[in-house]
Amino acid sequence: MELKKGDKVAVLDDVLEGTVTKAEGGIVYIETTDGFEMQFTEDELVKIETPIDVLPEDFDFDEVLKEKKLPPKPKSQRIKPKERNLPPMEVDLHIEKLTRSSRGLSNYDMLNLQMETAKRQLEFAMSKRIQKVVFIHGVGEGVLKAELDFFLGRYDNLKFYDADYQKYGLGATEVYIFQST
Repeated sequence: MELKKGDKVAVLDDVLEGTVTKAEGGIVYIETTDGFEMQFTEDELVKIETPIDVLPEDFDFDEVLKEKKLPPKPKSQRIKPKERNLPPMEVDLHIEKLTRSSRGLSNYDMLNLQMETAKRQLEFAMSKRIQKVVFIHGVGEGVLKAELDFFLGRYDNLKFYDADYQKYGLGATEVYIFQST
């Protein structure tokens, strides 16, 4: 399947949709409906077809484009000092915090529950424009930390690093989300 700029696509293994911004060498860059740019391989995406015959014959595209135009946003806003140093949102991914009992859950099920929680909380933070999120994963064997690092590495609009050692030790990752104005 050949994708080109402007195509609407959905991610196969995720609940993400967006518009292709660039496609080169098997790598496709999309802008999600939330406004974040992400990259995928072509085989991770599926094109969303919009049948033309669904639109009425007298449909006015110019009118729709006029409605879509937003007034210009203010250049910059002064951030109050107390907002600048807000404590980060904390998400504890320890299995005992996520479920009443882990009895009967395989390691795979527990890891899936933890990663789904991380994904849901990260999307919540992005939608509420929360800049810092700390995922508390613990030390253990490092499987959850490795999965979390892989998951976070797929986003272009954030950076992640080990959280404050004095507060969390080695068992937490802090995520800084770049805010688009």
